[in-house]
Amino acid sequence: MTRYRVWGFSLAVLAAVCLTGSVQAGEKSGWVNLFDGKTLDGWVQHNGTATYKVKDGTIEGTTSEGSPNSFLCTKKNYGNFELEFEVKVHNKLNSGVQIRSQQENGDGRVNGPQVEIEASGKNGAEAGYIYGEAIKYDGKGIGWMTPEDQRKPHKNLKDGEWNQFRVVANGPKIQTWVNGNQVSDLTDERVYKSHPSGFIGLQVHGIKKGTGPYSVAWKNIRIKTLD
Repeated sequence: MTRYRVWGFSLAVLAAVCLTGSVQAGEKSGWVNLFDGKTLDGWVQHNGTATYKVKDGTIEGTTSEGSPNSFLCTKKNYGNFELEFEVKVHNKLNSGVQIRSQQENGDGRVNGPQVEIEASGKNGAEAGYIYGEAIKYDGKGIGWMTPEDQRKPHKNLKDGEWNQFRVVANGPKIQTWVNGNQVSDLTDERVYKSHPSGFIGLQVHGIKKGTGPYSVAWKNIRIKTLD
């Protein structure tokens, strides 16, 4: 009985040491978790009426019929960084993650570069390419930042499964990977001048009347700032 207590105590101490070591290692590596797996602390919703909630250690966003695009955004802004996250999206829902985004168009509309998320389907899709969400010049939206001749449909995103995304934004260059496959290597000086930094945002796209509800979920969201 005494031996059991000592062994149990030893295990507890060992676990505490390991946990402390892993936290310190994370701090030294520069990675910071944006989602604690339990709450939406550090996040705020902008635009739309889609719902966001914590479910089974994920952030789940669900469409609301008649709502415009909705965004759950970090309260903190980021400039140059490396971002990683996992995402699983309904096959009929278009989604994305905003980077360096703002609300400075005068109408409160979230605007900035968006990393596209959508199911591959039979013919592939554009997951990982960069879209200019509500970015306007001379009163007109710029649409896709990734040029059309570089926006080739692919099947790097696995439909109905968790998918790993990696995004590196460093100066005017934005690079993306989907499940380890590089998708984008974009340099856009013009957008960088207007959006050198901003918040990270999880998008739930608006849907057509009579459709849905559809959901998209994120987990293991972490970021490392770059010099």
